[in-house]
Amino acid sequence: MTVNWGLRFIGVGNAFAPELGSASIVLERRLHPLLMVDCGQEAYGEYERRYQELPTAVFLTHAHMDHVGGMERLFYRTYFDLERRGKLRLYVPAAIVPVLQERLANYPEVVAEGGANFWDAFQLIPVSRGFWHGGLRYTVFPVRHHAPDTAFGIALPGSFVYTGDTRPIPEQLSVFDPGTELIAHDCALSGNPSHTGIADLEREYPEHMRRRFVLYHYENIEAANAMRDAGYRVADPGEAFPLYPPAPSCVLAGTDVG
Repeated sequence: MTVNWGLRFIGVGNAFAPELGSASIVLERRLHPLLMVDCGQEAYGEYERRYQELPTAVFLTHAHMDHVGGMERLFYRTYFDLERRGKLRLYVPAAIVPVLQERLANYPEVVAEGGANFWDAFQLIPVSRGFWHGGLRYTVFPVRHHAPDTAFGIALPGSFVYTGDTRPIPEQLSVFDPGTELIAHDCALSGNPSHTGIADLEREYPEHMRRRFVLYHYENIEAANAMRDAGYRVADPGEAFPLYPPAPSCVLAGTDVG
């Protein structure tokens, strides 16, 4: 691994644990943020406090408000800054663009004075199997969270996999086995029909893959400590983990990944 690349957990909690922050990660290179994944209510504020700037690129895994609730504030900060307006890249799985339109963008007047649309603040880029950003090719894949095709994970092959909210997805993660990726996996102490629990991990994944997991989206500190006692790495709010560099096949020729 290298100190040049890192995955920082801006928040690690579920929707009932605001003190742990909205689940969100940031890919960093030399401590500089490259891509934010999800922008819930607490995640937006924590990003700005940590980096002292706004994100320049965001990927959204799904449309639950603990993952997109910060987008309204991001709209205002971006739309009213003429140097940023329309330049923040918003990568969204195509299947959930209509859902985001209804949840975020369909308010009668996003600006009281009129003349503005929600999407004016962003460069909306619908994605399917993957996308390029900053000379890197990211992979996008469906996960198991509520209804089919409503939630997605993201990976930078060689470096990391982030499941978003999900039940176990061994059929998706098998693509990265064997591999060097850190696997950030949704997990609480006990699972439910939309989220993973410890017993689910042990039933669905081989031990060698579980050793690559970092768990997040848990219910409280007590649950995190219990999962650590069970032998798992568990992310704390604000914690960063070193990553291997991206796989050469996912790097545009001429891009510096050192």
